[in-house]
Order: sequence, then structure tokens, then C-alpha cells
Amino acid sequence: MCGRYATTRSEADLSDLFDAVDVTEGLGPSWNVAPTDPVPLVRISDDQKVLDTARWGLIPHWAKDARGGAKMINARSETVATSPAFAPSFARRRCLVPADGWFEWVRTGKQRQAFYMTPADGSVLAFAGIWAPWESQRTCSVLTAAARGGLERVHDRMPLILPPDRWADWLAGGGDPAELLQPITDRELATIEVRPVGPAVGNVRNNGPHLLAPPPELIPETTLF
Repeated sequence: MCGRYATTRSEADLSDLFDAVDVTEGLGPSWNVAPTDPVPLVRISDDQKVLDTARWGLIPHWAKDARGGAKMINARSETVATSPAFAPSFARRRCLVPADGWFEWVRTGKQRQAFYMTPADGSVLAFAGIWAPWESQRTCSVLTAAARGGLERVHDRMPLILPPDRWADWLAGGGDPAELLQPITDRELATIEVRPVGPAVGNVRNNGPHLLAPPPELIPETTLF
């Protein structure tokens, strides 16, 4: 699962990194993106890449209200092509969801330790995403895959991260789905750093770079690496 993540780069930086035309409207950085928040995404519009905004939590076209969107922030890569809610978007409305990293929690007894997964070199991540129009807004979901390597110790699922050589085929709806939906390689996985962070990220009202700082003291039993 990916239920919280950080995306803090400016619109100018993201449009440059993804070679996309910025059509966002003042979307600022967030160190604690939560379900139903507005998020940046890259999609194809009129045959060009655009940096756009969507509400996180896909709402199918048949939904009568937006309440179910908070439960549809993730789409499983194993079933996205056949799920009634996600398949139309997988076939026609794919996107990239830029991120700096994502959060998960490990429970030890009655306590939970938050961890932040992010590229050690500070590079941008592109989560595989799908989007859908609903009434007057766009909504989106992040695809997930089975966690691998050391990330399995944090959670059994992880975002489906697309390396740059898959971006064009993903956005265009082309390529072999079996290849596009493969998780990143062991070599790419090794570049992901797992950092313990403080408990403040657990509150959706908290935001800011301080959320990425290590906690003052760790729960010894949850030191994974």
C-alpha cells in the first residue's frame, strides 16, 4: 500500500524533469500527501505531456458521490487491467505521479515506527498512476506491486516505480503491459534508502520538511537496517 508520500519539487522543476507543459494552478509542495489531497501528475493531453493536478483517490464514473475515492488511492498492478473500477483508466488514461518518497509504518507491540523510503541520491520517483474524470475534477490512483528486498520488512506492498525508460510507453498506453507492470530491478531497488522518521507524519494536519527528520530516539525493536 502507499497511503502517504511526499512531493515537494516546484511545478517548474517537475515540468523540466518530465519535459511537460505546466498547467497546474498554484499547487504547492507537500511533505505529507494524504488521500483526497490534490497532487501533481504527468499525463498526455492533446498529444503533449502536461503537468496537471488531480485528487488522490480515483472515483469511477458511475459513483454518485466522492466518498469512495479515499479508499481507491491504490490500484493493484496484478488486477488493474481487469478491475471494473480501474481497467478503463489503465487502458486509456495513464499518468506518472511524481514523488520524493513514501511512508509506511511498522508496528512493534503497541507502538508504531514510521519509515520513509526515498532515493538515496535525491532523484525524483515516478509512480505508475491512472486517472479518471469525475464531474468537474480529475482523480487518480497509484499502482502498487509486491514489495521486494529489504522493503518487505516495512510493508508487503510498495508503489510501482517506473524508471525513465518506461515513462513514454506508459503514458502513451503502448508497450507490453507485462513488462511495464514489472517492479524495478534489484539494482534500482538498491538505490532506495529506508529512513526512520518521527511520529508527526502520522497526523495529516502536520506538514513541512521536519517530517523527514529522524526521530529523537528510535524504538530499538524497529531498527530494520
